[in-house]
Amino acid sequence: MEYPKGHKHVVKELLDGKFVLPNDPLYQVIRENDEFYTKFFKESFDYELRTSNEYCFLISGESNEMLSRDICIFFGVLCYELDRDGRNFMDEIQYSEWDHERLDRYFENSTYNELISSNKQLRDKDSRKTFVNSLSRRNIIDKQGEDKWYFTAAHKVFIDFASELAKNRIREGV
Repeated sequence: MEYPKGHKHVVKELLDGKFVLPNDPLYQVIRENDEFYTKFFKESFDYELRTSNEYCFLISGESNEMLSRDICIFFGVLCYELDRDGRNFMDEIQYSEWDHERLDRYFENSTYNELISSNKQLRDKDSRKTFVNSLSRRNIIDKQGEDKWYFTAAHKVFIDFASELAKNRIREGV
């Protein structure tokens, strides 16, 4: 069987939990072979490949994946605190440059301090720095040096998930 050029790298990147973005040559390989990769990841790993004009990534049916949960908590708290600060949280996340000092200020003064304190990846400055590096390895942020970054389009996956969850809760009257 002949695999698409860069196949091993595509598989490694996606299995490592990375979002493959359009500025990566692998993105084009995946998009040009979308049908092959959709079938390959489903049959090989029982993962769903999701592709869009902004990213490609894998979804697992496992519900005990903790990093995704922590990323959702991170964005939930950040969006809430930005809104509380009178900012358009969607614009701030999509277009603003971020640094650790700014992020720490929102988390240290958060209404959700108890939730943050109980989360190993978000509870203090050092753990948040490690968490931000984890976001960088997965292409959820694009680091501009050691202390500056922008969120990539991959953040939308978590915002969309939170939005859908909230809509379902409203429909259910919770």
